[in-house]
Amino acid sequence: MVRERVADNVYIFTSERYALVNAGAVVGPNWSVVIDSLAFPEESLEIRAFLEERLGSPVRYLINTHYHADHTNGNCWFPGAIVLGHRLCRELLDTRGRQALKAAQEQSRELREVAIVLPDVVFDRGTISLRVGKRTVQLVPLPGHTKDGIGALVVEDRVLFSGDVMMPVPYLVDGDYDQMVESLKRLPRMKLESLVQGHGEVILRGEVGNAVRANLNYLAAARREVRKAARRRDPQAYLERVNIEDCGKSQIILGGLAQELHRRNLLSMYQTWYGDA
Repeated sequence: MVRERVADNVYIFTSERYALVNAGAVVGPNWSVVIDSLAFPEESLEIRAFLEERLGSPVRYLINTHYHADHTNGNCWFPGAIVLGHRLCRELLDTRGRQALKAAQEQSRELREVAIVLPDVVFDRGTISLRVGKRTVQLVPLPGHTKDGIGALVVEDRVLFSGDVMMPVPYLVDGDYDQMVESLKRLPRMKLESLVQGHGEVILRGEVGNAVRANLNYLAAARREVRKAARRRDPQAYLERVNIEDCGKSQIILGGLAQELHRRNLLSMYQTWYGDA
């Protein structure tokens, strides 16, 4: 796991094991807030050890940006922390999350001790805020990757942990196209100093606008290809030929996962708008 400080007492932790997924922490004078927990026990325990043993700052709150396992599996390794999230995060984690974890545990001994921990405090409209010393962490809805997506904005430092609504390649299979577009358009208006994506590198202030435009352009290009496919006799065969580079993104993003994410995006968009391809 790679650790990086993006502002004074604001850290990110990036997994080297799974798709460069990011978690974060805001450290106050008496306690810390963790933003997402990672997929594998050793990674979440390493975050906890850094905060509580090295910095002497117990984790009081844990924010889940959405219910997916790579952002919530580690909840159980922060005993005593109050977990916050969207109302739908609690519902989805209690249903789909439990099913996914059971299937994963059958394939990996490493996950056998993982247990689902649901958000204790939820919201479904507006924003809620936490005070961490002199800092404010504001939770804002950012749906699109999933229905329950939220971001965590460190107000004073203008650092946003966006969850997976912002990734090097937008991923829509469990989400909604229009919601993602609207959420992405909000990001440049936040006047951010740093944008911590759900996966991948941190985007700095001067790059936020270009990064968001690149994702919006990708989504528009993917939509055009899906519409072309709908006019073909064999739409699935057409979509299988559409390379991610045809839509403006590189195949090498996220350690080579980009093309597979792109393929799933196209098929999911087609199914949502036109039915089974």
